[in-house]
Amino acid sequence: MRHNPALRDGHQIRLIEGGQDYFEALVAALNQARSHVLLETYIFDLHGAAVRVAEALERAALRGVRVWLVVDGVGTPQLPEVWRVRFALAGVDWRIYAPLGALGLLIPSRWRRLHRKLCVVDGQTAFCGGINILDDWYDPHHGSLARPRLDFAVSAQGELVGHIQDSMSQLWWRLQGAKNARERKIPQALHSFITAGLPLPWKPPLPLPDGSPPPSRAALLLRDNVLHRTQIERAYRKAIGLARHEVVIANAYFLPGRRLRQALVHAARRGVRVRLLLQGRYEYFMQYHAARPVYGTLLAAGVEIYEYDASFLHAKVAVVDPDNERPWATVGSSNLDPLSLLLAREANVVVADRQFAQQLHRRLIQVIASQSTPVLAAFGQRLWHQRLRDRLAFGLMRMALFLTGHRY
Repeated sequence: MRHNPALRDGHQIRLIEGGQDYFEALVAALNQARSHVLLETYIFDLHGAAVRVAEALERAALRGVRVWLVVDGVGTPQLPEVWRVRFALAGVDWRIYAPLGALGLLIPSRWRRLHRKLCVVDGQTAFCGGINILDDWYDPHHGSLARPRLDFAVSAQGELVGHIQDSMSQLWWRLQGAKNARERKIPQALHSFITAGLPLPWKPPLPLPDGSPPPSRAALLLRDNVLHRTQIERAYRKAIGLARHEVVIANAYFLPGRRLRQALVHAARRGVRVRLLLQGRYEYFMQYHAARPVYGTLLAAGVEIYEYDASFLHAKVAVVDPDNERPWATVGSSNLDPLSLLLAREANVVVADRQFAQQLHRRLIQVIASQSTPVLAAFGQRLWHQRLRDRLAFGLMRMALFLTGHRY
């Protein structure tokens, strides 16, 4: 496998905000596919604008492109019957990662989910971010939204496309091998597991046209339960530890462990301006309430916390020192909470490029200024029943981690 998390030169990285622009870019790439398409997503909800992606996958398969789709068994327990038929007729191959089965999430090992949102087209272009295949104006649990959710992704060309493709290809063949083994097709299962180590074809990107932005240094960061258990968290801690001026983090489900909290506290105490843009609207009991007991420590150290309340926040991005000599930015699928950092398969792209970092920084500061509410020091004086719910959720999260054998 080609993957090396070291930053490398020669990438074209473009920031994408929101599902509408993401789907437009994704469909355009799928319409140009000639060889193969790999797509992974936690949620594939065939409602509204997301249908365009399914239709593009179908068209690609019908013209002979090899199309592999993987969805998560919690985020997408099943595809609608009409689309199962359409994909079968077109030749789209799809798999569900870790279906829940009868006992569902009562089995702790099933909390290990596929949470990455990745796509590779022809080994030339890749997409990575936090955006599911889900209409921005719709939520499966809350219905129509008054404003679109806030989320980001990137499109990429360059060496990391091969790294993303290798990771996706390995997962596909392991899923295929497990499927064959369950069906007692032992020779086919062995072939699939052997094939998992063989990369799909990857080609360097074509020369850039005149007037293109200068290439960026970038890398792929993964989190899984084998070789890359702490890669994303360590990258965050290192970037925060090296910060000299500013850290801005936007994260949907925020419950950092002790070492990451310490990194934020130490940065703020040495004079770095640290701003957190977090979920301000109630979505899930655990994620909403369990985060709040850590606010006090961060606020006391001088960390600024803002809650996004215009719609649902789904972003998982960060920027460090965008205007200085060592800019750092990341866009991906990983929340800064135990589900992402200890259990799920995640993928982030890191970019060390001033122009990219400044672009993401400007957008986050706009959102903080116009669409969020500051969390003040008086937060700790909230009503007793609010604090009780927070402590209950925090305790339940700690208990859940104990059941999985993790300390956080």
